This record gives sequence, structure tokens and C-alpha cells, in this order.
Amino acid sequence: MAIPTSQVNKILIIKLRAIGDVLLSTVILDSLRSAFPDAQIDFLTEKASRDVVEGHHALTSTIIFDGKEQHGYALILDVRRRKYDLVIDLFGNPRSALITFFSGARYRVGYRFKWRQYCYNIIVEPRGGEVHNTEFNLDALRAIEVPINHSLPVFPLTAEAEQFAELFIGEAGLRHQTIVALNPGGGWITKRWRIHQFAQLGDKLTERYNVKVLIIWGPGERQDAEQIQKLMKSKAMVIPPTTLKQLGAILGHCSVLVTNDSGPMHIAAAVGTPVVAIFGPTSPELQGPIGSPSEIVQHQRLLCLGCNYTQCPIGNPCMEELTVEEVFDGFTRLAERVTIVRGQEQTA
Repeated sequence: MAIPTSQVNKILIIKLRAIGDVLLSTVILDSLRSAFPDAQIDFLTEKASRDVVEGHHALTSTIIFDGKEQHGYALILDVRRRKYDLVIDLFGNPRSALITFFSGARYRVGYRFKWRQYCYNIIVEPRGGEVHNTEFNLDALRAIEVPINHSLPVFPLTAEAEQFAELFIGEAGLRHQTIVALNPGGGWITKRWRIHQFAQLGDKLTERYNVKVLIIWGPGERQDAEQIQKLMKSKAMVIPPTTLKQLGAILGHCSVLVTNDSGPMHIAAAVGTPVVAIFGPTSPELQGPIGSPSEIVQHQRLLCLGCNYTQCPIGNPCMEELTVEEVFDGFTRLAERVTIVRGQEQTA
């Protein structure tokens, strides 16, 4: 269903929760801006994902929902007062569906999920288990016949974040060095390769490739990062506390990120840093890195990959049994395709 441009002056996009999922939803923004060049386009997300979308060139403003400080009813009233003409719900949970329904918008776009589908008047057939998450989001634009002219995630950096990263890289003596970042974090324990394995990999990369190892971390992960540093025989550095934008700027200085499936994986790919991504209970075909060269590493001998279990009933073998050599081989495969020199990459 095509929507007349003349009928749309204010647009709201809703995507809550995980950093990576919010970042992958940014694929719709440039195309939406091209289709509605004069419209106000706002993005509603949660506090933890603010840095993912704030400052995006296609957006007018960002609306932040903080469940600890704001009641859901207050959010519904706030959205309704803003008088949107078009609301696109890319999340589709009960809260986002009700926000869309009560928004008063003339056009309400969302996915055919159980009772939530009745909150929308333009319904999108969900393909979440069939296509990459970016295509799932783009289907919302296809439903309203918006031409797709851009299909890569965008992570907007700020001058402050760039300056922070420049200062850190300089003071750490990493300028003009080949930097490999390690990310032991991940939203679920079942997605996390083990700490001692990351440490052994860091030593192997230092020995074979003469790289500088940088260990990144987010909220609640600093102890893991410092433990990797302690376990490594060769020297490694742990980044200081950062905002997401500062982390993105630091990743932009790295030659490669070796990472679990996580928000930083998607941030690195969005800023153009090559990625070695370790996957187990999630599917790289559905949630893999988009936007930069990447190599996927999995415990291919297992039949239960992509189970989506947050707790594993058989001991998490996809992470426990994935060897350092297998992840190192993934790095080597990436290095054969991408020439890495002094923190810069060129497709070979």
C-alpha cells in the first residue's frame, strides 16, 4: 500500500531493547527519508540504545523510554500528544503494539504477530526466521511501497567520540599499530566464548601476527576483560569506560574485532571494521554482521546450532568445545581476504 507523501508530516519508528537489533533497524532510515523528505522522523527506543540512533542524519529526534522512571501509560499519552501520521513498529511486542494502536496515527505499520496484528492497519508478513534481520526490517518499507535505496546499518559517531578515541589511541601508544580487539561480552551466557579461550587466542594472534590486543567491555563486563588481560602471557590493553559512541569510535581504529554475537559486533561492522564473529545458539544467516568484511566461526560438528537457548540443557558445547585453533583459523581466513596494515584495511 503506497502512502501519499502529502498525508504524512510526522513519522515515528519504534524499536526497543537490544543494541544490535536497534542498530540493524537503522537500515530503513535513509530510504524512509528519501520517500518523505520534508517529514519529521522520530525514533523511539530504550535508554541503553540511545547512542545507536541519536545523531542519525535521517532523524529529527530520538524519544527515549526508561521503564525504571516512566510508566508505559505515560509513554502512550506522550506519543499520542505528538500526533504522528505514520507509525512503524519494528519491534512488535505488546508494549510497542499498544503504543502504535493508541498513537492515533492514520497509518500504523506492524507485523502479523498473534493479537498484536490488530493494532495495525498495514500488516507485514513476518519473515524473522527466514531472512536476515535487516531484511525483516526492510519488509516494513516494502509494505508501504517505499523504494529501498540503502540497506546497511548506520552507527552515527560524534566529534566528541572521535576525539575521545583519538586521545585514547595516542596515549596508549597504539597509533599506526595493527590493533585486534577482543570482545568477550554477549547478552546471553550461551553466546559467550570462554574467557580463557579469548586469552589463548590473544596470545596466538600476538605471536603469529605481531598485533596489539585491545580488550573491550560494556556494563557488567569489566571483570571479564581484566581477567583476559591477566591470563594472557603477552601484553594486552583494556579499554577505559566508554559510551557506545566512544566504543564505536575506538572500534573504528581497530583492524579486526574478534567477538561473540553482540551489540559491539554490529557496531564494528557498521563503522567498517572487519569482524571475526563467533556464533553458537544464534544464527549468522539471521543475525550476522553486515557492512564490513567478516568471517563466521561455529562449532560445525554440532547439530544443535541456532537453537536460540539462553540456557543450554547439555552444557553449552557450541562455546565450550569450540577450539582456539578454530577461531584462529577464522581470523586467518579473514586475513587472506583483507590486508590489514597499521589499523587500516583494504579488501584483497
